[in-house]
Amino acid sequence: MRTCYCLSFLIWTSMLHEVHALSSPKRTNMYFQAERIMGVPKDHGKALHRTKRGWMWNQFFLLEEYTGPDTQYVGKLHTDQDKGDGNLKYILTGDGAGSVFVIDENTGDIHAAKKLDREEKSLYVLRAKAIDRKTGRQVEPESEFIIKIHDINDNEPKFTKDIYTASVPEKSRVGTSVIQVTATDADDSNYGNSAKVVYSILQGQPYFSVDPDTGIIKTALPDMSRENREQYQVVIQAKDMGGQMGGLSGTTTVNITLTDVNDNPPRFPQSTYQLSSLESAPLGTSLGRIKANDPDVGENAEIEYSIADGEGADMFDIITDKDTQEGIITVKKQLDFEKKNLYTLKVEATNTHPDPRFFHLGPFKDSAFVKVFVEDVDEPPVFNMPSNLIEVDEDAREGSIIGQVVAQDPDAAKNVIKYSLNRHTDLERIFSIHSGNGSIFISKTLDREATPWHNLTVIATEISNPKQSTQAPIFIRILDINDHAPEFDKYYETFVCENAKAGQLIQTVSAVDKDEPPRGHKFFFELVPEYTIHPNFSIVDNKDNTAGVITRRNGYNRNKMNTYLLPVVIFDNDYPIQSSTGTLTIKVCTCDSRGNMQSCNAEALLLPAGLSTGALVAILLCIIILLILVVLFAAMKRQRKKEPLIVSKDDVRDNIVTYNDEGGGEEDTQAFDIGTLRNPEAREESKIRRDVMPETIFQIRRTAPLWENIDVQDFIHRRLKENDLDPTAPPYDSLATYAYEGNDSIANSLSSLESLTTESNQDYDYLSDWGPRFKKLADMYGGDESDQD
Repeated sequence: MRTCYCLSFLIWTSMLHEVHALSSPKRTNMYFQAERIMGVPKDHGKALHRTKRGWMWNQFFLLEEYTGPDTQYVGKLHTDQDKGDGNLKYILTGDGAGSVFVIDENTGDIHAAKKLDREEKSLYVLRAKAIDRKTGRQVEPESEFIIKIHDINDNEPKFTKDIYTASVPEKSRVGTSVIQVTATDADDSNYGNSAKVVYSILQGQPYFSVDPDTGIIKTALPDMSRENREQYQVVIQAKDMGGQMGGLSGTTTVNITLTDVNDNPPRFPQSTYQLSSLESAPLGTSLGRIKANDPDVGENAEIEYSIADGEGADMFDIITDKDTQEGIITVKKQLDFEKKNLYTLKVEATNTHPDPRFFHLGPFKDSAFVKVFVEDVDEPPVFNMPSNLIEVDEDAREGSIIGQVVAQDPDAAKNVIKYSLNRHTDLERIFSIHSGNGSIFISKTLDREATPWHNLTVIATEISNPKQSTQAPIFIRILDINDHAPEFDKYYETFVCENAKAGQLIQTVSAVDKDEPPRGHKFFFELVPEYTIHPNFSIVDNKDNTAGVITRRNGYNRNKMNTYLLPVVIFDNDYPIQSSTGTLTIKVCTCDSRGNMQSCNAEALLLPAGLSTGALVAILLCIIILLILVVLFAAMKRQRKKEPLIVSKDDVRDNIVTYNDEGGGEEDTQAFDIGTLRNPEAREESKIRRDVMPETIFQIRRTAPLWENIDVQDFIHRRLKENDLDPTAPPYDSLATYAYEGNDSIANSLSSLESLTTESNQDYDYLSDWGPRFKKLADMYGGDESDQD
């Protein structure tokens, strides 16, 4: 037969405590009655019976902060299996087992080993069991129970801050919230009134009050003034136990400041102020300071000063010193003792940030009177001139009066004034001034083109006190008269192409004039009157101060005439009208098909400094031709007798003499006077011998009439006829230089230098048709390349 034993836990406490069930908040004693059915086999024939078991279970309270002489007894652990023979051993495990709570393993008595503090730990969960010392097995399953620490009022309320700081505007209404203070109590708020806090005010009445439940501090008096008292210190108490006797309490300090509002207008401490100033005080000079008092602070005390309309408002000004809130009176216009020596100003001081809530207290501004006395000083002379500008024509005569300056002594003494010029502003001494009456007159001739403006400084000095002097600038403008003729604005290098067509524009010219007419420049262009109708070129006025040079015929020959001089008359439109004649030098040049200039020389192009291979070959070929001609000349000279100087036109020697006597070229003006050829109207008495060096070189005037329109061939024939009839004419052979060579050859130039302009081979077969004179040249140039080599 198996027998089951039951373990009974009997917990005894030294104090009467109620045991609470986990499922109910009420404190109860719970006993569990359990019957265990013992089963007996039928074959034994024994009846069944049951054993009754009971225990006391499970949660209870202990007092915290126990101060008794002995350890606090918790209870006793016991099972009905314990026969008292010491075979069972009681064991306690869980929160604080062995340290906070100890158990007598033989008797099962449980004690609290130390003083408990609910604020540190308010709940302990323990487990109890009983084991057989011999077998080591549990006689009952492990059971759990809870010990709660019962709170006592051992903590006073504590504020979150030791010192609070708050502020509230002055003049606030009663009941205006200032700040809320908060205190906490560490005791159990769910048990009794240990943690129920009530607030009260210990210091600060009757100005402030505190709500006992919320701790909100409020104002208690109306119209508190910051100007009377600004700082308040309020002491607040927090007491637990609902404020009852025996409760614990804590205190805190609240520093309250009344903030300023603009409830006070500015006020001048006196109604009248007196200041003084010298009449010579510069503009902006500070004469003194005045201040209106405002008991407010910050922006509520900011003041703006002004001078009311009336006397002196235009002579003086007042500004506000933002740092000191003072009004600074300054000079606005130049003072004059002789005109007025006393000013009475009305100065107003106004708050810049008024508060509408306090308008009922009156206007937030105040006024006072300021008397300013002007003191006399010895002043320098003062100029009285309507204008500092004087205008004079540049043709004004020396000694002419062009203007007058006037100065006077502003003082009552009215001292005599002496005038003078600062010569540093008139180094050339073109102007002078009368020392007595200030008249300015001309000492030298004026030239607007050289100096259009003169800036003088006139000095006025008191004779009795030379230290008192004043300077004034005088600006003299020289007015222009039309005394300069217009002229070309630059030197023009003009050329015309040999293949130019009639009506072609070859140059645009413009003019300049040193004068400055009031309506601007207007120039007119035309040819000189003698050549209004010009056979070669014409001038077209563009009506915009420019003119164009236009060709009047097709084609120009630089061999006949390589340079044309075109005189142009330029007029202006001012009075009196001025004009000048300028001469354009027009060169005849060879141009390509696009009109780009290639060469302007009469005979040949200049070789460049750096010669190419083709150029060297051409030069070598030219030298060979010259050598051949010399050899031919020498051979023919040996074969014939000496002939007269004048030979037929077919004689080659005549041509050789003509081409060898070339003179110095275009730039040689010493050998012959080419200008005479161009002037068919030259007087007979001005003729000079052409077979001797002239004693003087004839200078060509650019404005002289020109005769480019006369054909050179006709001119030479005329001159030839004149010289034939003139016994004083030089020998005929001297005229070889001017001999006419005939019309242009269809072969063009035979010079090898012209071959530089083309790289292609030329056909010289036509030389064979020219007769025996050109047979050698035909053989040289018309043969095969092997022959040329």
